[in-house]
Amino acid sequence: MGFSIRDECPGRAELVALYESVGWSAYTAAPERLEQAVAGSHLVLCARDEDNGNLLGLARTISDGQTIAYLQDLLVAPGHQRRGIGGALLDEVLDRTHEIRQFVLLTDAEPAQRAFYESRRLVETHDARPNELRAFVRLA
Repeated sequence: MGFSIRDECPGRAELVALYESVGWSAYTAAPERLEQAVAGSHLVLCARDEDNGNLLGLARTISDGQTIAYLQDLLVAPGHQRRGIGGALLDEVLDRTHEIRQFVLLTDAEPAQRAFYESRRLVETHDARPNELRAFVRLA
């Protein structure tokens, strides 16, 4: 089964199903907010099954289009992980944002996450050179 990457904004039902499948309940608790957030994104890319069109994964950025792009979400339905879908989505995002000065994301502190992003030449802030960087966050 193959997949294709599409520049599109899925509907509410597909979004909720995908986000629920990966356990991101903070998003699915307010489906209308999730739909509005995705619609207001700088870039939304979907991975779809080439045979049936089902939504397999999604990546979205928030950006001013010039100086910073933030990878807000990168998710792949559990039954389709480890098939290159997440990597293909991230590669497409990186390609489309390559002229933007800063590319930023927050992710879980799992070793597999670090290895995945480092495989795309991304660097944790504390490892950035020539100057040290700090990242700060407030979670509500």
